[in-house]
Amino acid sequence: MTTLTPVDPTPTPGPTPPSTPTLDDRIAGALVGAAVGDALGGPVEGWTPEQIVERHGGRVRGIVGPWHEDWRTARPIAPYHKGDGHVTDDTLMTHALVRVYEAVRDHLDAYAIAEHLVPDLMTTPRWIPELEADALPLQRIFLAEKWIVTRLHYAHADPREAGNGNIVNCGAAMYVAPVGLVNAGNPAGAYAEALDVTGTHQSSYGREAAGVFAAAVAAACLPGATVRSVVDTALSLAKDGTRAAIEAVCETAARHRDFESALAPIRAAVAPYDSVGPDYRTPSLGARRPSRLHSIEELPVALGMLLIADGRYEASVLGAVNYGRDCDSIATMAGAIAGALSGEAAVPAAWAERVAEASRLDLRAPAAALAAVTREVFARDGSRRRSHEAAFAALTASR
Repeated sequence: MTTLTPVDPTPTPGPTPPSTPTLDDRIAGALVGAAVGDALGGPVEGWTPEQIVERHGGRVRGIVGPWHEDWRTARPIAPYHKGDGHVTDDTLMTHALVRVYEAVRDHLDAYAIAEHLVPDLMTTPRWIPELEADALPLQRIFLAEKWIVTRLHYAHADPREAGNGNIVNCGAAMYVAPVGLVNAGNPAGAYAEALDVTGTHQSSYGREAAGVFAAAVAAACLPGATVRSVVDTALSLAKDGTRAAIEAVCETAARHRDFESALAPIRAAVAPYDSVGPDYRTPSLGARRPSRLHSIEELPVALGMLLIADGRYEASVLGAVNYGRDCDSIATMAGAIAGALSGEAAVPAAWAERVAEASRLDLRAPAAALAAVTREVFARDGSRRRSHEAAFAALTASR
């Protein structure tokens, strides 16, 4: 097979990030960073680190083309044009959730997903980069995400419980960064909101991972946050197998200073908690079933890669990409947290520009919209808190 030359193998970094990024900068960093990570990971999703090296003549260091040159017909890729800077369903769903926040302009719950996200997926054609066509997002998203439409629109399930019975995977976690950003600086609030929102979609450790990822993004927005503080926050909130997997992976990651040496050890650390098994394309019979003992693979690995890179965007995302397996989602999560930690300037400008052009997406517009909503939600929270304080003062006043 002919090896394609990676685009921008040594990307030009943006300007030096400010010592304390602003809220707007962190939101832009998280959303742009997530989209770029998604696009870098897409073309090597599903493969092993060894296969990636064989295919590309070494580790992936930038934007690369499709795995198969005949991607239009090659299985199991066809008909998706994965690569060349195209984002995947991770980014499409993230942007769709931002649009729900734009519509509601407040905290979300399961009913907001039923009333806003489902119609968005079903009725509004949008440019789908991997299909190179305008299409309904419903035509691109994976079966685990189509479940939302099936259960809420056709089966009229209770939105809070609609995720029960779906396959348990990272489908909900991959797009909940906006929940963490709206709750910037409030990890516990992000965790609770994400659990409510994703009840429409996931159960068990898939839903738990969504809550923990949203909390990690919120924690990354705290002034003075570090990767270690983000991981500690995640561990303080995570339950069951999710907590155990994060702990195991991050203990392993702490012994490494580059992703190359950590690829096999990190996989070994997360393997006992990952139900998919060693062959990503042929899941085990016990894969993706509810369990208190298991964890999705993607979030622990993303946190591990961030620790190894000490939060540096490029190294974190490239570690995630070269891990293989579900690396578009791993790189999406790592990119969101790294971007929230350091702001948009941490994301290599050449990568961001190429992804925006190739995907025909304005990567910054959703960030600007979400920043405005975040300020409105904070103001509403302040008003609600003051009302509560007044009521409590009246209730406890001496007579």
